[in-house]
Amino acid sequence: MTATVHPLGAPHARVAEDRPARPVPWVSSVLYAAVLFAGVYYDIVGDDPQHPARTAGFIAAVAALFALDAAEAHWCRTAARHRAVSAAVLALRVGLFLTVAACDSAGLSRALFVLVPFTAYFAFGRRASLALGAGCAGALLGRYALTVDGWYADAGAISDLLMFGLGLVLAVSMAAVATGEQEARRSLESTVRELTSSHRQLREYAARVAELSTAQERNRLARDIHDSLGHHLTAIAVQLEKADAFRALDAAAADRAVADARWSAARALDEVRRSVRALRAEADPFSLSTALTDLVHHTDTGRPRVTLTITGAETGYGADRLTALYRAAQEALTNARRHADARHVTVSLEYGPSAARLTVADDGRGLPGPAAAGGRAPGVGLRGLRERLQLLGGAVHMESEAGAGTTLTVTVPRTPGGGP
Repeated sequence: MTATVHPLGAPHARVAEDRPARPVPWVSSVLYAAVLFAGVYYDIVGDDPQHPARTAGFIAAVAALFALDAAEAHWCRTAARHRAVSAAVLALRVGLFLTVAACDSAGLSRALFVLVPFTAYFAFGRRASLALGAGCAGALLGRYALTVDGWYADAGAISDLLMFGLGLVLAVSMAAVATGEQEARRSLESTVRELTSSHRQLREYAARVAELSTAQERNRLARDIHDSLGHHLTAIAVQLEKADAFRALDAAAADRAVADARWSAARALDEVRRSVRALRAEADPFSLSTALTDLVHHTDTGRPRVTLTITGAETGYGADRLTALYRAAQEALTNARRHADARHVTVSLEYGPSAARLTVADDGRGLPGPAAAGGRAPGVGLRGLRERLQLLGGAVHMESEAGAGTTLTVTVPRTPGGGP
């Protein structure tokens, strides 16, 4: 069930048919009580004795008005309300007013008719209320015109008309104020509900963002562990195996292998420290050209043979982009050493005006069958590399054929707003 919410204070606000404004119960109850007291009091102390049946009818009609108002109040709280039903209730109320007026000896019951436009305002709106108020005033004026000769010169009749008109104006004004207050309360309640719902959604969104941020950071750490520590641990294992194999045949080669293993262990420790500083927003400046030169120098231990070519300047590329290219080089060299059985690997890095491109090619055994189709390949390293590059707007492309080697190409865009 929906309700039409009008701007606060709008002069022609109409109450929605299925959500009428609720009449103010105490207004009619006070007036009923005043009429009842005046009528019974006049019957008791008046000069003209009244027939008991007329007094009983008067009291019964007023009691019926109290019961009608109570039933209407309960109805408004528990069920939808339509114009046809509201019209029937209004007609019944007017009929009871006429009954009370017919049985009233005090003459005060005409005040009840100010409730006609008052109650109509809540059910039908401002225009209907004004029209019924004018009708009530016209009915009283017609009664005087038909029953009182020279009414226009009678001070009592004129006073009654003025007081009745004033009562109608006050009743319509009070109804307008009450309706506006109820509409404002409904609007405020609706706003509170919307704010509560929005606050709940914001809490859910905040929890979701925290969850996604945690997952993203977890994935980043997993990629860093695999790309950096995985590479260095692989290098350590290879160098120690080489040292063990050459211990009796070539002591110098064995010593060099052990030294390279130590270098890889030191680099792995540096990578861990660098990752910790990055988590604390204390990352040191990073030079990709220097890091690649150092990486290739310690990777080139005879098999595979690694050559490096760098063109352009890395100025204007952020540390996140340079780090992504470095991780790609680590992954490619690790795969070439562990799986490709390559004799030669070329690493080419080109810094362009809008993007940087890293190409790592080997002449190893390549990838068989569907593993190389479409530049897709299994493995945690390449999958993590693609995720890293997607976050930076970069791309990864791999070409491989069984027995013909593998070429990995990685591109990253220049940092927005980067210097020349």
